[in-house]
Amino acid sequence: MMTMGQVFFTEFHSWQESITSLLDQAHVVDGIVKSGRKKVLIMPNLVEDLPPPITTPAACVQELVRYLQDRCDARIVIGAGCGSLQYDTHHCFSALGYDRLGKEQQVELIDLNTELCVALHNTACKRWPEMHLPQLLFDVFLISVPVLKAHTLAGVTLTMKNMMGAPPPAHYQKGGHWKKASFHANVHGAIFDLNRYRTPDFTLLDATVGMQEAHLFGPTCNPPKNKMACGFDPVAIDAWGADLLGFGWQTIDYICMADGLLGRAGYQEIRVTA
Repeated sequence: MMTMGQVFFTEFHSWQESITSLLDQAHVVDGIVKSGRKKVLIMPNLVEDLPPPITTPAACVQELVRYLQDRCDARIVIGAGCGSLQYDTHHCFSALGYDRLGKEQQVELIDLNTELCVALHNTACKRWPEMHLPQLLFDVFLISVPVLKAHTLAGVTLTMKNMMGAPPPAHYQKGGHWKKASFHANVHGAIFDLNRYRTPDFTLLDATVGMQEAHLFGPTCNPPKNKMACGFDPVAIDAWGADLLGFGWQTIDYICMADGLLGRAGYQEIRVTA
């Protein structure tokens, strides 16, 4: 259980069937219990109010919530921080079906862009020797739920880049056209350092479709990848996703930087039969 480098994956059949099979095999509830955390924060990719596969489907997250509510006593919340300057994250929650999810499952929805933050310092981090992040992140078991996407600057956007939903625009907009625009400078170093401060405890990756060329536009994967994956190792998940998109993880600088420090890019695939 919780062996670094392991990536559990399955062919997609339905949210209920595939998520249940994956999370049972990965023993995610045991991981939550072992962490001692009483709260689970689920972080989908809600970068803008654009429909899946650009953003994480509400149906995917709803099934994850149901699974956890049925099997553990931890309080479940959903948090994200959108990138648009035109609206806040609650607009994305409403536009993409998360408001309904929250009401049906009685789950709180949190805009991470406006949460109370703490200042952190790490002299080993060259890009971000100081980092401001929501205090909430350090009081929860953090489950990232990204979608499989290429990215025009970072090569891919998977679970480690999904952490960019957390830093506050008050510190990272810096006059740019996007709420986290400061991350675009030396983007690989920025993603790597962010994850040195806080990286997901567990990832559920929606690879049912996939974006082949960019993260906000362009063609979807043809044919769709029709897979889901999960694991405790964020580096392994990102390496697996990069390979699935056909890039090869060795071509993605931030994955190479994180390899051996935040996890193992040389992943072990474990096929799960749904």
